[in-house]
This record gives sequence, structure tokens and C-alpha cells, in this order.
Amino acid sequence: MNKSLLGAAVAAVLLLAGCSQSEPTAAPTAEPAVYPTGPVTMTAGATTGSGFDLTIRSVVDALQKEKIVDVPLPVENRPGGSGADFLATMIADHRGAGDQVAVTSLSMMVNQSRGTSKYGYDDVTMIARLMTEYYVVVTRPGSPFADLGDVLASMASDPSSVTVGAAFDDELPFALLVSAAGGDPSTVQYVTQEGGGDQNAALLSGEADVAIGGVSEFVDQVTSGSLDALGVLADNRLPGLDVPTAREQGLDVTLSNWRGLYGPPDMPANAVEYWQSALARMVETPTWMQTAERSKFTTTFMIGDDFQSFLAETQAAVETGLRAAPR
Repeated sequence: MNKSLLGAAVAAVLLLAGCSQSEPTAAPTAEPAVYPTGPVTMTAGATTGSGFDLTIRSVVDALQKEKIVDVPLPVENRPGGSGADFLATMIADHRGAGDQVAVTSLSMMVNQSRGTSKYGYDDVTMIARLMTEYYVVVTRPGSPFADLGDVLASMASDPSSVTVGAAFDDELPFALLVSAAGGDPSTVQYVTQEGGGDQNAALLSGEADVAIGGVSEFVDQVTSGSLDALGVLADNRLPGLDVPTAREQGLDVTLSNWRGLYGPPDMPANAVEYWQSALARMVETPTWMQTAERSKFTTTFMIGDDFQSFLAETQAAVETGLRAAPR
């Protein structure tokens, strides 16, 4: 399930036919419209504290602190269906607009592949991939689970004894863990939430016994001791976060999530170019690098043809993974 990436190229050719002085002079080319001229709404299709929310707020913070974008960038949370609801709104209500940008991730692909959403990346303007992060399984302090083996053993003996807090796209990596342990993913008892904020509350209230999500959604709680991390689905332990991998615990599962930004269908070309340029500068700034280090994600910036190739390859991998570990 590991994914790969690279950059893009654009070429243009201008051919001038011979013109005599008697021919009329061509009209001057109009200057492209200035962009942006006003606020651009930055939307997270999930609740506060979710991976979507943390990502879009980190982008806005870096763009403004580093003075890359000088127009207002109001952030809106529009939860529903792990981004599926706002994706439909973007398509229905904002076609051709330049003042709307939203965050997305693997969830866009999982939602479409499962039939939760009829829309996918081909239906909008994909602007850029920003980062990659690994999944982590967490529980509340004092729970009976010391590691992933304890969780999966309890589920094997009685699937109803363990409830798992997860967004729709988080169910896939947990299903892969169950499959790796020889269990039946279709028996998992999920409590569906929009992201880390809701999952944390569900764990502390007892509504969920364990939760799975991106490391950035739980790293502060794990570091402070308000949550215990049972395993990370990475190839190696993450620097600064002493959590054993699933592989160390005998489960050959590694999976990462990507996040990036998209705009509405038919977003103006000058708006797309503006955001790609601004984001390329942003990921090189100290503000963004500090956020990446604190949140334990890896910057994997990508635009253009290589981004499209990555999306196509990842969509195919998601569909393969869902067939291997159905809900």
C-alpha cells in the first residue's frame, strides 16, 4: 500500500507566420485578472480536532505567518461523511469559483470505492498533495489493552466486546490489522466519528474502547499521557514518538494516509496556479516545517501530472485493499 510520487512539466510553443508591414497589428493580449482579490474560504469537511481540521488550519497559519497570502483565509468546519458531504456541496454550489479551497485525503477514495459518495478526485480540481502520515491505534489510560495483540485477541473471542472509534477511511487500516491477525473484518464493531477530536471524547466517555486515526490527531494526547498508543502502522518507529509498530507486534501491516487541497470543478487556471505556487513556497518555510515535526507527518508536496498519477495509483490500491479486507 505504499505510494510513490514525483513532479510535473508544462511546455508551450509559439509559431509566428511572416507578416508584412501592411498587415494590421495584432491587438495586445489582455493582462490576466489579479487573483485573489478577496477572502478565500478554507474548508475542513470534518469536525474540530480532526485530521482535516488540523491540516487546513496548519496551512492557513503557515501562509499567513510567512506572509505568502495577504487576503483573509477564513476556516470553516463542514462535517459529514468524512468529507463526502462537503465534496458534494463543492461540486453542486461552487463550480467555476476561485474563492473556495478544501482539504481532502484517502477518505475521498475510500468513500467513492465503498459507494458512500458518488464523487471522487476526477470531479473536482485537485490542487496539491501536501503531506503523508501514518495511522495509529490508541486507547484510554487504564484500559485492559497493553498492545495490539490484546485488542485483536479480545475481538477474536468476542467481537462485540471491543468498540472501535473510526472515521470511514480509518476503518480500512483497522480491517487490515484484523485480517493480518486471522480475524474477520466484517465483525468489527465501529463507532463512526469524524476525526480525532470526536474519537478522543468517545474514548474518554467509554463509548469507544480503542480508536484509529492519523498520528497528528492524537500525538498531543499521547505525549501528555491522556491517551496510550498501542501501535503505529509505519515501517519503523516514528522519531520522537516511542510507539511500537504493528510489524514489531507480529502484524505485517503498514499504511499511510495522504492529505492535500482541492478546489471546485472548473476552478480558474490562474487560481490553481496561484495556490500551487503559494503552497510550494509554504512547505519550505520554518512555520510549516515546525508543524510537520510536531505533528509527526512527512511533507510530500506534489502537483501536476505526477499528482494525477499518484491519485490514480492510490485509488487502485484502495480498491484492492477494500476487496482484501471488506467492512
